[in-house]
Amino acid sequence: MAEFTMELNDEQKEVRDWLHGFAADVIRPAAAEWDEREETPWPVIQEAAKVGIYSLDFYAQQYFDSTGLGIPMAMEELFWGDAGIALSIVGTGLAAVGVLANGTEEQIGTWIPQMYGDATDVKVAAFCSSEPDAGSDVASMRTRAVYDEAKDEWVINGTKTWATNGGIANVHVVVASVDPELGSKGHASFIVPPNTPGLAQGQKFKKHGIRASHTAEVILDNVRVPGSCLLGGKEKLDERLARAREKARQGGGERLKNAAMATFEASRPAVGAMAVGTARAAYEVALDYARTREQFGRPIIDNQGVAFQLADMRTQIDAARLLVWRASWMAINGKPFTAAEGSMSKLFASETAKTVTAQAIQILGGNGYTREYPVERMHRDAAIYTIFEGTSEIQRLVIARTISGMPIR
Repeated sequence: MAEFTMELNDEQKEVRDWLHGFAADVIRPAAAEWDEREETPWPVIQEAAKVGIYSLDFYAQQYFDSTGLGIPMAMEELFWGDAGIALSIVGTGLAAVGVLANGTEEQIGTWIPQMYGDATDVKVAAFCSSEPDAGSDVASMRTRAVYDEAKDEWVINGTKTWATNGGIANVHVVVASVDPELGSKGHASFIVPPNTPGLAQGQKFKKHGIRASHTAEVILDNVRVPGSCLLGGKEKLDERLARAREKARQGGGERLKNAAMATFEASRPAVGAMAVGTARAAYEVALDYARTREQFGRPIIDNQGVAFQLADMRTQIDAARLLVWRASWMAINGKPFTAAEGSMSKLFASETAKTVTAQAIQILGGNGYTREYPVERMHRDAAIYTIFEGTSEIQRLVIARTISGMPIR
């Protein structure tokens, strides 16, 4: 087990500097254009593929970093560049991780390469879980998958929403209910291969922020996929469902729900790291502006009202990063989140991003309110962090339940 440290090793520093250079030289110059276009930045994704950032190998190397700092460090640097473009680059990783976590070796080898394509023919993938009536309440999922034993096929019907890359993906990973009585323990994940009949893009959302990232509904109308597309295989699913039914009969439902929550806890620090990157970017713009902008014959940073705001911004960013890194280290080393440390990191970092980007606009004054300066875009982007991967209210609920041991509603 790696000891917790705030000091990156030489290899991590090299990766960080490489990512920072890509964010500064490739992502940032393209940010305003793709925000205005509200389209997937395929040329930037292709550049990321050419240098090796848009690839499973890179993502896996950071994910399996024994210190736990690989993913948060990478996310912070990419999202420092621009949140919308960065999400377009890392969004496929959500689907890839779903296959890595639940798929067989054959499924991993077959489908993950098709999610990324290559530098000359870039592809993306989509992870489809949320629904119009089942966001934080995953037990209310209505998408159903029914097994057709005669044809060894699964028939999937339902509507997914808020799917990053939904409808434009080469491969979709769809979470569906196979046993509604078991709630979230009756869910399974399925690969929907390219050009499968019955899968269509629904509404594409015109968003407040992260506009360069494609977000849409995915409609599944009698979508048929081979039995081999059930992640993990049917034998494993049947065994899991049998155990879940037995535990439910024995009154183990709450324990099952807590096990599912632990999975979410482990992934939330990555979102916190994204928020830290956006907050840091806005802070740096505000600091540079305050040093160079003069009013009444002196830089505005000479005024305590401005300087104290910047002091608070930097303190909040560093505190958020500390919480994210602690939770990431705990996750990779199997430390139990006895105080919902994963949710703590996501909550604090998300709220910090909203606060810091708003303060940056205030420091820039009228300039900050225009699109001539990037803090306006950063503030719009920051709003998403308190919403996706569990709202701030859900994070507080998780933390409160964990520290109190009570079923707070």
